[in-house]
Amino acid sequence: MAPKGFLFSTVEAAVKKPGRQDIALIVSAVEADMAGVFTTNVVKAAPVKICMKKIVSGTGQAIVVNSGNANACTGSQGTKDANEIISSVSRESGIDRSLIYIASTGVIGRPLPMDRIRQPLKTLAKDIGNATLDDAAKTIMTTDTFPKVVHKRLKIGDTGGTISGICKGAGMIAPNMATMLCFILTDFAIGKKTLSAMLKNAVNKSFNRITIDGDMSTNDTVLMMANGLAGNKPVTAKSTELAKLQKAVDEITYALAELVVKDGEGATKVVEILAKGCRSEKDAEKAAFSVANSSLVKTAIYGNDANWGRIICAVGYSGISFKEEKADIYFNNVRIVKNGLANNKDKEATEVLKSKKIRITVDLHSGKASARVLTCDLTEEYIRINAEYRT
Repeated sequence: MAPKGFLFSTVEAAVKKPGRQDIALIVSAVEADMAGVFTTNVVKAAPVKICMKKIVSGTGQAIVVNSGNANACTGSQGTKDANEIISSVSRESGIDRSLIYIASTGVIGRPLPMDRIRQPLKTLAKDIGNATLDDAAKTIMTTDTFPKVVHKRLKIGDTGGTISGICKGAGMIAPNMATMLCFILTDFAIGKKTLSAMLKNAVNKSFNRITIDGDMSTNDTVLMMANGLAGNKPVTAKSTELAKLQKAVDEITYALAELVVKDGEGATKVVEILAKGCRSEKDAEKAAFSVANSSLVKTAIYGNDANWGRIICAVGYSGISFKEEKADIYFNNVRIVKNGLANNKDKEATEVLKSKKIRITVDLHSGKASARVLTCDLTEEYIRINAEYRT
């Protein structure tokens, strides 16, 4: 179901430990237009620095990615190792080095085990086409418990095409961007500037609005490739079909973002925080993130405790201005707070919290702006996973 002209390969290199495929290669049959969004963390992994330089060209043809090791905080050796991997893929595939992007995910601060990686790399490009997009999604997993893949078929004009996305992410998730790797592929033709703007818009409304634990990674990377093999007239800023295509990309990234939250380390519930009735979208974002990042709110949700006091408290320290006596709070459709006071609906709200997917709405009745943020509950399992991450 992957878009036309994209091929995949995976190998086992025991990057962290043996027993699983841990290096994947994604190749377009032809040179593609390319866009990317990367972590805003001051500390950036070697692959991120390399990709940020390459993406200026707006073109690419391949992505090589490993799991198990982030190749972050590894100094000049990390850059040398990343470039060696790119050179190896280039040699074996015949694709120019400048068109090959690289990504890594896993433990920070450890050099890549190049002695174990070199030999498998030789077969990676030769075996291109022997794996699927689903295989690639499995290969990039770290603490993820399931692969994250989303497809969307649509027509641009009279031309049918596909947009597919894979991502990994379960912990160290905070906005700008959330900790993850994401690769979006399409056979539609999209102009370089339009592709870049489209991806940034989609990321701002999806991956930049999820939070699991408030920690931002060194490796966050979203890359989108458009190879044009569907045969449509290239979509540009002036195209009548631009809004339709943007909506499809938005839906792909939001669906992937929701899967990341669903798979949050130790999570048992997906929680959407909707802040509405705010004076500006910026205020709404601040309020929603303040609630979503509150450990007290997240543990209460895990414990099925409709403790709305923790929610109003989080909005109160978010830094926005509002009147407490106007605030309403809903758990799904149950209004537990009306005009800043308890509404005697604790029992009904507690029943809502027993669901696997919950929406908490905070309506401040101060304006017309709104924003939604995805998060999850906080459990004992999250502590166990992260206490043992390097072992």
